[in-house]
Amino acid sequence: MKRVLVTGAAGMLGSELLRRVPPGVHALGTDLVTRDGLDAAGLDLADSAAVDAAWGAHGPFDGVLHGAAWTAVDLAEEKPAEAARANVDACRVLATKCAQVGARLVVVSTDFVFDGKQTKPYVETDRENPVSVYGRTKRDGELAALAAHPRATSIVRTQWLYGPRGKHFPRTIAGLARTKKQLKVVHDQSGAPTSTLELAPALWDVLERGEPGIYHAACGGACTWFELTAEIVKRLGLADVELTPCTTADFPRPAHRPAYSVLDSQKLARLRGRPLADWRAALADYLVCEKL
Repeated sequence: MKRVLVTGAAGMLGSELLRRVPPGVHALGTDLVTRDGLDAAGLDLADSAAVDAAWGAHGPFDGVLHGAAWTAVDLAEEKPAEAARANVDACRVLATKCAQVGARLVVVSTDFVFDGKQTKPYVETDRENPVSVYGRTKRDGELAALAAHPRATSIVRTQWLYGPRGKHFPRTIAGLARTKKQLKVVHDQSGAPTSTLELAPALWDVLERGEPGIYHAACGGACTWFELTAEIVKRLGLADVELTPCTTADFPRPAHRPAYSVLDSQKLARLRGRPLADWRAALADYLVCEKL
């Protein structure tokens, strides 16, 4: 793998992917100017002609790490066509291009492809049943990519993502905990908070030596949003903040969230020879890195 295109490079995950480029690999990002000089801001990944032009101007590429997506979960309920263009059509276009030139493709997906009705971690072969527009478009994007390029497409599902760049739950909670003495937090949704510091190297490993098909990639263990908040507050030394658990129904949102979406990542651990860190350890590393 000598030359790789990273989509969504200005985002939370894409920016970390560019920081973790393996030795000997030249990575080019869409969304921002990288050290290799590609400025592809505004590149429409759902437009095959635009992708062909970018490939011709800045390629060829041996692989693509596709992290770009429509991630505004609630807004997707209002704008399903726009969400589908970003999450389905772009996957199809990129997979078709990769198939034409023999490049490997890794598509980042989500736990939202599941309905959350299980009580044990989801494995890669469990039945998808998304309960939101966002989840459906991500599931359909998986299917589109695998259909267009079955020989060299890997889907990597992750969840509850946070990292040094972007807006996310730990950063929001850290800010609120310093300005408010009382916080109500949802306690009936369970998942595994996953740091981009852990996920980015794993995605590079999947691109370089993963098999076609689906992988789950989440930090170890599981918690609720309330338990995650309690851990953040404790590690920041904000003992005077009063936390109150509440239900999802107390904070109604346009898009339905899966109540339980913990991902079993043993398949990825076998590929890499090690699992991603436990969520508490990963959170501690992030908080030190960010100096929150």
